[in-house]
Amino acid sequence: MRDLRRRALESHKTVSKKTASRIASGASSKAPSAAASPAQSRAASRTRGRPISDDDEGEVSDGTVFSTNSIDDILNGSDDAEVAEAVWKAELSTRIEQISSLKRSTKEGRTESLTAYANIISARYAKDEIASHIGELLPSMIKSVRQETTDYEAIAALKAIAATVITIDSDLIYDDVADQLKRSIQSSESTEIKANAIHTLGISAFFGGADEGEMLDLMTLFVEIIESDGASVEAHDAGNVVTAALEEWGLLATRVEDLQEESEPAMEAFVEQLESADAGVQVAAGENIALLYEKSYTHIESDEEVSDADVDSDDPEADKEKSKFVKRYQVYRREDQLLHTLETLSDVSNRRISKKDRKTLHSSFADIHRSVEKPTRGPGYSTAIDQETGRVYGGGRMKLRLDREFAIIIDKWWKLHTLNALKRTLRGGVLQHCTENEAVESLLPVSAVSMRDRRG
Repeated sequence: MRDLRRRALESHKTVSKKTASRIASGASSKAPSAAASPAQSRAASRTRGRPISDDDEGEVSDGTVFSTNSIDDILNGSDDAEVAEAVWKAELSTRIEQISSLKRSTKEGRTESLTAYANIISARYAKDEIASHIGELLPSMIKSVRQETTDYEAIAALKAIAATVITIDSDLIYDDVADQLKRSIQSSESTEIKANAIHTLGISAFFGGADEGEMLDLMTLFVEIIESDGASVEAHDAGNVVTAALEEWGLLATRVEDLQEESEPAMEAFVEQLESADAGVQVAAGENIALLYEKSYTHIESDEEVSDADVDSDDPEADKEKSKFVKRYQVYRREDQLLHTLETLSDVSNRRISKKDRKTLHSSFADIHRSVEKPTRGPGYSTAIDQETGRVYGGGRMKLRLDREFAIIIDKWWKLHTLNALKRTLRGGVLQHCTENEAVESLLPVSAVSMRDRRG
């Protein structure tokens, strides 16, 4: 199965020395001038009065590096798969060397190298290329986060750490990065850094070896941020920080088998955030609510005797025991009030809300409302009738296509939370990692696409 999905996504050709030399030569010819770009100039000015460290003194410009704007050209600019693969690997090798050699770089150069590195390993699965350098890469990235010389550099380092954690798939990384990430969340003066540190901490716990107890501790930290509107980390009313805490709480919750004890305090915080003026906060809170309802139901055991009122089916047409779920606990005591709020959000018409946000709220909360009413119905569930079969469409209409034959079906909230976390980190590289990265591939089951879906 895995070989079928990756057949069109990888080249096994060997690059000759002549070709490699030609690529290296072409790379050098694309180097930008030593003058800083406007973005770099802005980055250099944002030191917030912080004293320059010893490492910053006597720096020289990285005169042979690519502009970050050329990354797309590096990854996709050649029709020759042999050349294209060799180019991005050569560029990645250069970036690894630059990141590992902080004393020979400028603030602007470090930011550019970290950004280019993260872009490459997000778009291409590069575990073999970076694994042997992790001992130099991670300490350097953590140093950029800790020193926070500029916001741009710290954020670039945080994004690079997150992409590295997903690529490497090591149970040892979380312990190496967690303390600094927590300090950045608590003490950084930048809400953008705080938000990115929250995302990187969540990804590091999920992929980097945190046990369930550590995940629960982080979820408690995130709930404190949510219920205080960010004030617990000196980011009061910072929507990006609260949204990050909501999203990473949801990601970690997918890894916790039993959330009964966590449901009550979390639900109070999430329901309160449904009243937020920030649509991103509202949607993230709603998706966590739907996840909690989904996880309150589990498959019925063959020898269980339960009340019919507690049994639900994920297929209204099915009469198979394997399709039946049983309610294990009550998620929220004021469910009628919650359903009213969710229904209102699914039909919000406030003109003060942008058209884009209204559309997002309508589509998201229609699904969320449906899942609170029927927790076995995940995102994208449709009660419409298929005219060809006469059956309810049901779940499975939300898909991530891998190719014409295979797709990841997003029919559960835990799948949507997982996919969204991957998209936040890998952006357009999600497809590549879903087919190449075993750590990602094992998270989201792959299904064959029906002939009708292929025609569509």
